[in-house]
Amino acid sequence: MPQDFAEWLVGMLRQRAMSQKALAEMIEVTPAAVNGWVNGRSVPRLEKIKLIAAALGVSVEDAVDLRTPGTSSSELAWMFREAPKDGGREGGNAAAFAFAANLEVLAREATQNSLDERLDGRPVVSRFVLHELSGQHLQDFLAALRWSEIEQHVRAAADPGQKVGRVLLDGLHELARTQRLVLLRVDDYNATGLTGPEYEDGRFARVIRRTLDSGKDGALGGSYGLGKAALWAASRFGLVLVNSTLSESQDGRSERRMAGRLELPWHAIGAEEFAGPAWFGAIDHDRENAARSWWGDPETARSLYLERDEATPGTSFLVVGAYDGSGDAEQLEEMHDLLVRGVARNFWASMVGGERSEPLLRASVASWRNGRSVIPEQYVDPHHHEPARARAVQAFLDGRTVSEITGRDDVLETSVTLRLPREKASSAPEHSVPESHDAVLLITPADETEGQVDRISYMRATRMVVKSKRISDLPLGHRSFQAVLLAGAATGRVSSDAEAAERLLRTAEPPDHNDWTGTEDLTATYVRGAQQRIRDFQKDAEQRVRDVLRGQEAEESEDEAPEILKELIRLDPPRATRAQGFPAVHSVEGWLDDQSAWHVRVTVKYPEREDPWVLAPVVRFAGRDGGGFPVAWSELVPEQNCELTQHGNLMFRQGRRGTFSGVTDVASHPVPAAMSSIEVDVPRAKEAVQ
Repeated sequence: MPQDFAEWLVGMLRQRAMSQKALAEMIEVTPAAVNGWVNGRSVPRLEKIKLIAAALGVSVEDAVDLRTPGTSSSELAWMFREAPKDGGREGGNAAAFAFAANLEVLAREATQNSLDERLDGRPVVSRFVLHELSGQHLQDFLAALRWSEIEQHVRAAADPGQKVGRVLLDGLHELARTQRLVLLRVDDYNATGLTGPEYEDGRFARVIRRTLDSGKDGALGGSYGLGKAALWAASRFGLVLVNSTLSESQDGRSERRMAGRLELPWHAIGAEEFAGPAWFGAIDHDRENAARSWWGDPETARSLYLERDEATPGTSFLVVGAYDGSGDAEQLEEMHDLLVRGVARNFWASMVGGERSEPLLRASVASWRNGRSVIPEQYVDPHHHEPARARAVQAFLDGRTVSEITGRDDVLETSVTLRLPREKASSAPEHSVPESHDAVLLITPADETEGQVDRISYMRATRMVVKSKRISDLPLGHRSFQAVLLAGAATGRVSSDAEAAERLLRTAEPPDHNDWTGTEDLTATYVRGAQQRIRDFQKDAEQRVRDVLRGQEAEESEDEAPEILKELIRLDPPRATRAQGFPAVHSVEGWLDDQSAWHVRVTVKYPEREDPWVLAPVVRFAGRDGGGFPVAWSELVPEQNCELTQHGNLMFRQGRRGTFSGVTDVASHPVPAAMSSIEVDVPRAKEAVQ
């Protein structure tokens, strides 16, 4: 933050590209007076400060408080990094290839980063907001984004011969074909925000300007600086905007610190070559070809769908052209469900609170279409998604665990020892370094509604699930269970052994944080044998579960028939045979045109098999009694994974999902289309497969 008026004035003159002489003429003072202010020999009176503010186009409050002024939307621009002179080329951001480009991964990485930036003592609030734009809403957003400035760069980088180029090309085709764009805003509240200077070390620079720079330590989740790349990987165009409310002011401000970053591979436009990355912001006159973050106004934030709901510190990331790279979710409703499942699967334990402690996280997902709510904000309830395991963690937090399971809701607590290896660089006396850490193991009966049972979930730090696996070699006839292992800071203990366990397990996690195993970081940090100790720790945890179950079974059998007899008469319910399955309509989008014809876009799901599926799509005007009146198609157009047959049916040859569109024949309508609703079915056609 500027320390005096002289420093502030020098910065403003440079930013406005204004000379001292020009300022003197505008406010009718001598150049010597301005020179005295610039060099700190004197400070202008309030009347002159008001004139200076007007001449510079800033508010009087900015001039008095020595704040960096807000930036109007007309001052924003995209600045592209020039290609290196040595001819080197990058085919994209390597960090983005560390993860699968799907929404569950994005939910995991973004939420973990939010938890890592949680302000002390309060739950961090994580909100995922999907917003599909079309028509005028889409055009207004693209104008605010300055799409015209970057579209030619995206097209130039869309090389079908490269992985990133193919994604860009597909994104451009989808935008042109559907005239729709999905935005995904990831908000966190009660978090630190993107604090720190523009270029020097700090949270802002690590997220917006740097790659593979985590800056985290201790009990925090990430250590590679890769998690943020999942946001850019989930954009069809590698484009993310941010709006941050800071917990510590920067340049005298804390609200609406905004910026944008576009990740493209090397490309050329005419004779000009570009490295790929670009930044959206205010032109930085102190650096060549650079854009700074800017302090935005509410209108600009709203036009970019980045206005935050509260003044609480935190950051909003807007993924432009959000999509699920796995292909499992294409429609807005599917993307919504995938985000809910992703948060629940990875952070159910973080969302559990107790009588004496609040949860670490509260999360929700909402979906909108052109400013209208499609799915209201849906809070993720850990007790709904993971009833038994959530019960176990809550009992631990409340101090209600038991040493023996006698009821369906009991939670048994025991311990598992992690032997701690010595760090190579440690200079502490050997006797002062903890040799072991006792992790907490929780075991509870599984609920009848749970599909996957007899599993153990491993976690540390903020209680994100590192991995969940089924335990093998269990006693015959055992009671189905769920187990949770809390290690390091997740035990709730503040001790040297908990801190040492956190450091060890953190270095043992690969970039996607889904295991505790051997990594380069582990080998570089700890003496030989560290990996084996982690393996032993996990084996001991599983064995401890087996021992508890055998002990429980032995106690239950004392007053009952012999174990061998129980095994002989034990009856298992017959398993339901899985049906072969048939094609079915997965989703339908429809709208009316000016001629009163229904236009529909239909996605069909079908089982995989060697022979293609030949279907005869049917559209009906739905009746109130449940029946329907069939109408004719005037047009049937295959779009994805399907083709028209000579008899006018649709043949689906590959994958498990296909899409077609159709238009109804107005002449066949029994009533005006505006008075109807329609239904689409996809029965199998009788024609032979060619």
